[in-house]
Amino acid sequence: MAQNMNEMHAPLSRNDQQEALTRRQQLVDMLKQSGCHSTPAVEAAFRAVPRHLFLPGIPLDKVYVDEAIPTKYQDGLAISSSSQPAVMATMLEQLEVQAGHHVLEIGAGTGYNAALLPTLAGEGGQVVTIDLDDDIVTDAKEHLKRAGFHHVRVVCGDGAFGYRDAAPYDRIILTVGTWDIAPSWIHQLKPGGRLLLPLALRATMQQLVAFERADTHLVSISVRAGGFMHLRGAGAGPQTQMPLGPTTGLVLGLEEPRAVDAQKIYAHLIGPHTDRAISLLVTPQDIWGGINLWLALHAPTMCYLAAMGALAQHNVVPDLFGVTSTYQSILGLLEGTTLCVLVRSAARSANREPPGDILTCMEGDTPAPTLHVRRFGPDEQLAERLIEHLSAWERAGRPSTTGLRIRAYPQEVPSTPSVGEIIIAKRWTRLVLDWPS
Repeated sequence: MAQNMNEMHAPLSRNDQQEALTRRQQLVDMLKQSGCHSTPAVEAAFRAVPRHLFLPGIPLDKVYVDEAIPTKYQDGLAISSSSQPAVMATMLEQLEVQAGHHVLEIGAGTGYNAALLPTLAGEGGQVVTIDLDDDIVTDAKEHLKRAGFHHVRVVCGDGAFGYRDAAPYDRIILTVGTWDIAPSWIHQLKPGGRLLLPLALRATMQQLVAFERADTHLVSISVRAGGFMHLRGAGAGPQTQMPLGPTTGLVLGLEEPRAVDAQKIYAHLIGPHTDRAISLLVTPQDIWGGINLWLALHAPTMCYLAAMGALAQHNVVPDLFGVTSTYQSILGLLEGTTLCVLVRSAARSANREPPGDILTCMEGDTPAPTLHVRRFGPDEQLAERLIEHLSAWERAGRPSTTGLRIRAYPQEVPSTPSVGEIIIAKRWTRLVLDWPS
C-alpha cells in the first residue's frame, strides 16, 4: 500500500506539469466564457491552484474537466467528492471573500476548495475547514500540504456545530447540501457576515443561497440553482435518497420521505418506456432555476434520478441537458412504481443497455428543443399530472430563482405570512419565500 500511495503522489514529469498547466488554463477559460467567473479574484484563484494535487492518481484529462469526481462511497451512495468546478466558481462569486476575512468551510472533501479560499482571503485571512471522517480529513491535510497551503486549519468534527475555537467568521460556506440552517452557523457568524449553503427547500432539491444576517433572521442576497451531496451527522435531514439497481452509481432522490419499491422502479427504468411531446420551449436556466424550483415547491411526489461515473454513459438516466457527462440528473414525478421524467428528445431507443454537485452556468439565451415526458411504468395518468405542473408554472409567469428572496427565521420568532409567500417549516428554522420584485 505504501508503494502505491507513493506512486499516487509522485511528482509529475516536466511534460505532465506543462500539460496540467495547459489543461487548467483551458478549463478556467471555458468557465469564464460560460459565465461562471465574473470577478478577477475568483478567476485568478482557479488559475493559481492546481486541482490535480487534490486528486492524486486521477488522469489529468479527467481532473481538468467541469465534472464532480466522487472520492468516497457508503452504502452505494457517494458521500464525498471533488466538486464540479462550475459550482465552486459560482459559490465563490456568491461568497465574495475579501482580503483579511476569517472563513469557515464545512465539508473539506479533497481540500481543493479550502485551497482556493486563502487565495482570496490573502495573508491576513484565516481559513478553517471541517469534515466528519478521519480519512477525509487526513487526505485533505496531505493534499493542502503538498500544494503549499500549510496555514489552512483542517479539523475533524461534525460541521453542524461549526467550529467555535476560531469563531466568529466573516464568511461561512457549506460544500455539502443541508436540509436546515443549524443555529451554530448563525451564532458563529459576525454581524453583517455571509452564510452560503446549498439549501434543500423541501428534502432533496437544493438552491445555492447566500444569506446575510439581519436583526432576528437571515435574508438571502443571492439564490442560484445547484446541489451537493447531503450533510451527514447531527445536522442530517430526512433520508430521501436511495441507490437503485445492482451497482453503485444510480441514485433516486425524493422530495418527501416515503416508502418505495426500489426493485420494481429499477425494473421499469431498464424496460420499455413511452414518450409524449409537449409544446414547451425552455432554456437550461428555465429547467434548473424554474421547473426544478416549481416542482420542489408544488409537487410532493417530485423526484430526481442521478447517474454517476460509467453509468452516466449507459443512458439509463435520460438526457435532459444534451451534455455527455460523468454525472447526469433528471427531474420528474414518482407515484407508486411509475416514474415520469422530462427529456429533451424522444429519439433514443427503448432497447438500451442496462446500467451528487450539479449546476449549469449557461445563461439560457438559446432555447432547448421541445420537452418530452417519458413514462416508465403502468400509470398512464402520471404524465398528465406532470404536464399540468408545467402548465401551472407557465401560467404563473415561469417563476425562477431570479428575483427569489428567502428569509430564514428561528422557529421561536413569530411571523404572519403575507399574500404570495410560501412558508416551509424546518427543524430549527422557518423559511419564507417570495418574489418581491
